[in-house]
Amino acid sequence: MTIALVFLALLLLLFTGLPIFAGLALFGGAVQYLTQGELGTVTEVIFGELNRYLLVAIPLFAFMAQVMIRGRIVDDLYNTAYTLTRHLPGGLGIATIAACTIFAAISGSSVATALTIGAVAIPQMIRYGYDPKAAYGLVAAGGTLGILIPPSGPMVLYGVTTDTSIGGLFMAGVVPGLLMAGVFIAFTMVHTAVAHRHIAREPRATLREAAAAIRKSVWALSLPVFVLGGMYAGVFTATEAAGAGALLALFVGVAIYRSLGWRAVWDSAIDACRVSAMLFMILAGASVFGHVLTKLRIPQQIVETVIAADIGVTGFLIVMMALILVLGMFLESIAIILITTPVILPAMHHLGINPIWYGILLTINLELAQITPPVGMNLFTIKATTRAPMADIVRGAAPYVALMVLVLALVMIWPEIALWLPGTMRDR
Repeated sequence: MTIALVFLALLLLLFTGLPIFAGLALFGGAVQYLTQGELGTVTEVIFGELNRYLLVAIPLFAFMAQVMIRGRIVDDLYNTAYTLTRHLPGGLGIATIAACTIFAAISGSSVATALTIGAVAIPQMIRYGYDPKAAYGLVAAGGTLGILIPPSGPMVLYGVTTDTSIGGLFMAGVVPGLLMAGVFIAFTMVHTAVAHRHIAREPRATLREAAAAIRKSVWALSLPVFVLGGMYAGVFTATEAAGAGALLALFVGVAIYRSLGWRAVWDSAIDACRVSAMLFMILAGASVFGHVLTKLRIPQQIVETVIAADIGVTGFLIVMMALILVLGMFLESIAIILITTPVILPAMHHLGINPIWYGILLTINLELAQITPPVGMNLFTIKATTRAPMADIVRGAAPYVALMVLVLALVMIWPEIALWLPGTMRDR
């Protein structure tokens, strides 16, 4: 009963429009004062949560993404993808998914991926005769890859919250991310062949054209290879990878593309600071909330409930995925991670659930939250980019919801899809 009352009160507070960090901190502080009669430990809890070396990765990855976005590399990525896929059914749609996949490995953000790729791809797809609803849905769904294919801001927060290897989480997201992209591409090819037969297919690119296109975007393609390859080989940790990636991105934008001036670099740093400050404030509020939950013994009560129900690992995961799917319709991904994870972590340990595996299942479910109304951020991003009716965007994204649920089920049934690659990497 206590559990239900606490979460109901918190959700009602967040639904008032109060910022997430303020809602978590104020609610946690109020409960702390009512139950303990003091607030003295709150500052110690916040400092202890934020005083972590791993959190340095967040502003560095954010800076890397901002530099690459301002460096105007997206056109090259998209043109390269289209050159290589234009002879296939739905070649333009396939190029859009491919560009989203590559850009996801740079930006680490679903919204940034949908916004940046959508600005280039949606007008092109409509011009070539694609149904606008299909174009909207394709970009909205492709953008969700931004938080599954590393680097990923939500994965960093989950790793910090659960004390799980961020490098392991990043590697675990690669195969499911590529699987998701492959499922999207297969659907696009079939859907185009059936529903868009009128769209002309262009001739296959010659070897010279393909080589020229790849050469033009080689530096952009090298960045995710450098970051992920370095972590996989054990050359550097996730935090060091963020620093090395930011430095390489700066070098590419300034020295290779020559599209970044000092003003653009400064603006990139400012935007990275804004994003990082927002995440850190939410993390601070969540630390207060998590501290209060521990004081109220709510995690222990959940463990006792799971033991008494005897639902097993599969039952527990199905219940949690259903709960997160519902929460994702109303709350932001970061809030879901920081509200639910500290509560269920003891139950996960009791059931022997691998935290990296659960982290990937959670991330896929959070991807679903990006394209499910009423608070699907990618839906609103496409709306802002195109000014299209929201009903059309939701209809276009609907088939991809089913495809993402399919991938979620596959990773739940076969954990090796997520755990194989991190199991082969060298630790550092």
